[in-house]
Amino acid sequence: MRVPYKWLKKYVDINLSPEELAEKLTMAGLAVENLESLAAGFQGVVAGKIRSISPHPNAENLVICRVDTGRELQLVTGAPNVYAGQTVAVALEGARLPAGKEIYRASFRGVTSEGMLCSAQELGLDVSLISPGDREGILTLPPDAPPGADVAEVLGLNDVVLVLELTPNRADCLSILGVAREVAALTGAPLLLPDIDVQEDERRIADLATVEIEAPDLCARYVARLVSGVRIGPSPAWLQACLRAAGMRPINNVVDITNFVMLEMGQPLHAFDYDLLQQHAIIVRCAAAGEKIKTLDNVERELDPEMLVIADAGRPVAVAGVMGGLETEVTSGTVNILIESAHFDGASIRRTSRKLGLRSEASTRFERGVNLEGAAAAADRAARLMAELAGGSVARGRLDRYVRKSRPVTISLRPERVNYILGTELAPHIMKELLQRLHLEVEGEGPFLVTIPSYRGDLTREIDLVEEIARLYGYNNIPASLPGNITAQEKETQGQRWEAAGREAAAASGLVEVVTYSFIGPTALDQLQLPDDHPWRRVVKIQNPLRDEQSIMRPSLLPGLLEVAGRNASRRVLPVVIYELGRVFIPSGRQLPAEPLRLGGLVMGSTGRGWNWPAGEMDFFYLKGILENILDRVKIKNTTWEATADYPFLHPGRAANIKAGETILGFAGELHPDVLAAFDLPARACVFELDWDYAGSLTRGQVGYEPLPRFPAVERDLAIVVEEKVPAAAVEEIIREAGGEQLKYCNLFDVYQGSPVPEGCKSLAYSLVYQLPDRTLTDAEVNAVQNRIQRALEERFGARLRQ
Repeated sequence: MRVPYKWLKKYVDINLSPEELAEKLTMAGLAVENLESLAAGFQGVVAGKIRSISPHPNAENLVICRVDTGRELQLVTGAPNVYAGQTVAVALEGARLPAGKEIYRASFRGVTSEGMLCSAQELGLDVSLISPGDREGILTLPPDAPPGADVAEVLGLNDVVLVLELTPNRADCLSILGVAREVAALTGAPLLLPDIDVQEDERRIADLATVEIEAPDLCARYVARLVSGVRIGPSPAWLQACLRAAGMRPINNVVDITNFVMLEMGQPLHAFDYDLLQQHAIIVRCAAAGEKIKTLDNVERELDPEMLVIADAGRPVAVAGVMGGLETEVTSGTVNILIESAHFDGASIRRTSRKLGLRSEASTRFERGVNLEGAAAAADRAARLMAELAGGSVARGRLDRYVRKSRPVTISLRPERVNYILGTELAPHIMKELLQRLHLEVEGEGPFLVTIPSYRGDLTREIDLVEEIARLYGYNNIPASLPGNITAQEKETQGQRWEAAGREAAAASGLVEVVTYSFIGPTALDQLQLPDDHPWRRVVKIQNPLRDEQSIMRPSLLPGLLEVAGRNASRRVLPVVIYELGRVFIPSGRQLPAEPLRLGGLVMGSTGRGWNWPAGEMDFFYLKGILENILDRVKIKNTTWEATADYPFLHPGRAANIKAGETILGFAGELHPDVLAAFDLPARACVFELDWDYAGSLTRGQVGYEPLPRFPAVERDLAIVVEEKVPAAAVEEIIREAGGEQLKYCNLFDVYQGSPVPEGCKSLAYSLVYQLPDRTLTDAEVNAVQNRIQRALEERFGARLRQ
């Protein structure tokens, strides 16, 4: 919520500076996120009225303007949007514009210009708050700006805006008056309410329009006012300045008044062109199936029966609480206005807004809750302003359909309970005074019976009133104390310890942790080259995504890891060695998806060189070493690696499943070149992903140990030739099986292909260590085991000793 300081002071007279006020509000629970200065970035720019325009004698694209700025000036311009009678911004001789530009008297093709007509860009203004017609050409000022007036004052730039970060329960502070009530309560200054008295003519609105509510469960109240004979035009300067400071663009006097009252009182309003309403009827109903409406943003939207609409006798004319319809829009030809001030169900407005992908200032307020009792006052306030600023005449009475009246909320408050919770010793009369400063009706001397005004829908329980007393008394005045009966801190769960173990193992293996969004876009799955029937294509979709790139829940950690790698590579931050431990989301056929825990990682680049070792590429085997180290640190043993082609995003022949027994624990491999190109990765990259929940069931609970060997070991080497397709892991498995208890260690130390090894074969050399814990092995025993291993390899793989 943006609260302009000068606008706020119209309702509460305070002597605090904006900085002091921000501190008070923040300490009272209304956090001021930012103080935004609207100070002008220019000097010497005044309002001027163009009296006449004549063509330039020597240039077809230039004109000469006679402009009244308190004194008449001759100005030359090529702007296409100037006209006689227009009020414009004039930079006088000696004026300074943003970026230090100084204005001098100049000659254009023989004609002297005594200053410059300024555009919004030249004044450094936010063009989103400027009328579209003035964004490219000369800035048009409100017509009531007197010639010679400082443009900074006309535009309301000499102000400070308090940007409030409101919690969802404080809907009352989505208005300037709501914040003014808070300031009055905090400072003791009187609250000055705006005048809502309306001077009415003899016509009765009941004879001129009708209102019917067909959905009373979604619309508790609908108030209508009729203003006739309005003249559509620009709003006065003060009104435009208020809207711009609050972050809204002025449009015309009627629409600006509805926005002004919404910001002032917190009640959204809508203005219909009365003459365009069929039979001058308003019907509040649910939309029919397939019914359509073109909203004010010129987009045709299809409605459904769950959406509440405002209709006339023949068609929808507004999406209730969200946006009006284009067919009854207020235009320059509008003469008669029907003002809507209603109370709609917040949950219904939220659903409609999300389905249509359409949010507005009005829908935001209805979603959080609007004061049911304030609808009539807001309609009166808007009618009064339209009579004053648009020359309208207000019909007698209101059409007020109040189908579900609110009941006053009363809360019993015990003073002793307040002091017990806050740890204070406040006297009851001080509590009563504090509550009355919030305009709450307090009866009794304790316990109190407190009646809550309708605009404070957040006060429903005794504890809410305790909080109000604490806020106004001052949190800093409440003594600090330790709570009693402090229980022992809960120990980590087994799942938390397992997650911590995964992070420690990955970090110890040289990986850096990253945390990525759980939301991804469908294009990420396309970039992974996944076919349409791939399991990862079954995703959990988000009903109200912030954007398409975050519209589904991730089925894998890879998209996030690849995005991080791409971002680092684009900034020449290499090598990339990262991991993430997080949950993925898989549809389970139930209301909530399954959320298994995954450990994923990525390496890309080279290891870098040292004085005694060369640089090495982070390839598949580098990643394999990292994974083996991770699994070893968390005590997961006896995993096997099996070549696979099941992952379309991995390079054929450089991908493997990591298995524990017959169960796949995860995968690892080098990324496919097409995937590298899709994610703009400049070098080969390898990735892995493990089912960390399943891995937790494999780890050994206790750390074991073996005594140091007492008897010497016998070392033998074994070099065999096998077909190229035989995995080294399968050979090692046979060696260990045949070696039995005598074989202590088996380590592959050489792989060779080439002459004299036959083509299509490879040589594998293993270092074997034989040892027993209770005696020394003899050469005969070792030879017998070695021969047994050779026979087993020959029978299983056709292996033969390398000569």
